[in-house]
Amino acid sequence: MNRRERLIISSILLLISLMTVIDLLTDLGEGVVWWHVAIEGSVAIIALVGVYFLVKGTFTLRKSLIKERELSAKLMEESSHWKESSKKFLDGLSKSIDLQLDKWELTKSEKEVAFLLIKGFSLKEIAEYRSTAEKTTRAQATSIYAKSGLSGRSQLSAFFLEDLLIPQTEK
Repeated sequence: MNRRERLIISSILLLISLMTVIDLLTDLGEGVVWWHVAIEGSVAIIALVGVYFLVKGTFTLRKSLIKERELSAKLMEESSHWKESSKKFLDGLSKSIDLQLDKWELTKSEKEVAFLLIKGFSLKEIAEYRSTAEKTTRAQATSIYAKSGLSGRSQLSAFFLEDLLIPQTEK
């Protein structure tokens, strides 16, 4: 529920509460039975409780939103810093991968599919990204595996990325 909707509902509940209190005061002057007064009083209290929870929820939501925005800004800054500091290494890795794909004599389209496979995209996602049929992408992936001598996506990724893992030292 957005801010405007919360405001409208709160206003309606306040109006209901005010009208009920006015009616309650009129009824008390006329000597209405106690149970009728109790019911109307309960309606006014319930409406005020509704307003309280709506206002409380609004402030809680606002606090949460501020925290999330701060966290998002911090994560974006960290991401930007990491990308900047690792750019030269990633460029070097990208060039090395490209050289290996050339050694395997992949076509331009196969190279593009290979890069996307290494990044972890599914065949369906690759087909959508490249505006081709999924069947075409599957055939290109099969050709990549055949030309490289690798058995599939896992081996393709591992071929380029396994040396990036930091070796475990014995303790």
